[in-house]
Amino acid sequence: MSFLETVWNIFQNNWDLFLRGAWIALILAILGTIFGAIIGFFIGVMHTIPLQKKSFKTYVLKTINFILTCYVELFRGTPMMVQAMVVFYGLYAIDIQLNRFVAGLIVISLNTGAYMAEYVRGGIVSIDKGQYEASEAIGMNHFQTMFYIILPQVARNILPATGNQLVMNIKDSSVLSVISVVELFFTTNSVAGSTYRYAEAFLIACVLYFIMTFTVTRILLWFEKKMDGPDSYRVELVTGNKPIKDGE
Repeated sequence: MSFLETVWNIFQNNWDLFLRGAWIALILAILGTIFGAIIGFFIGVMHTIPLQKKSFKTYVLKTINFILTCYVELFRGTPMMVQAMVVFYGLYAIDIQLNRFVAGLIVISLNTGAYMAEYVRGGIVSIDKGQYEASEAIGMNHFQTMFYIILPQVARNILPATGNQLVMNIKDSSVLSVISVVELFFTTNSVAGSTYRYAEAFLIACVLYFIMTFTVTRILLWFEKKMDGPDSYRVELVTGNKPIKDGE
């Protein structure tokens, strides 16, 4: 039997296991990216709250921002594999027994949140300061300015980075095999161990990972173009019942 025939035979006999593992990896990546984005936007807003001179509120905000900064640096400075071991087995050591899927989702979400916080911070900094001044001039407070003016622009600006993070999460979900989350890598390793065909089994995993990442990338590119709107459009001004088109 040739190499490709062996690959096809392994996939035929274990296709349900491979697809289940791929599905779990995809769900972990999508949910982890969503929760991580929420964490990132929250940290971004907290870091931009204006601080007043020596008040109780100022000290509270500085303390919160210090804790959030420590969180960001910790999760950006340590491998996700180590984080998974610490979260799952650390909680188990204090009699908190999490479902392995839930533990994996927590790890991906916290890891993604640390990176998204930096993306959001950069996105907020890139917004022209005149928009803050204009919103303040019409009576908006900081949170109204953030949610109605700044964050919608930030969300569009960081969409490519968010898409890259999602693709990375699809691939990095494989490290959760260290806590026995039954995703694609764990499933492939089990199939390879039972058939003694490691190259063939992991070639199937490679193809499935590529299909997932390529599909997600194409969908995100399409979504970006939809958010950008049409390449050309004409402005119409209505005077009375007759529209006046741009250029008239």
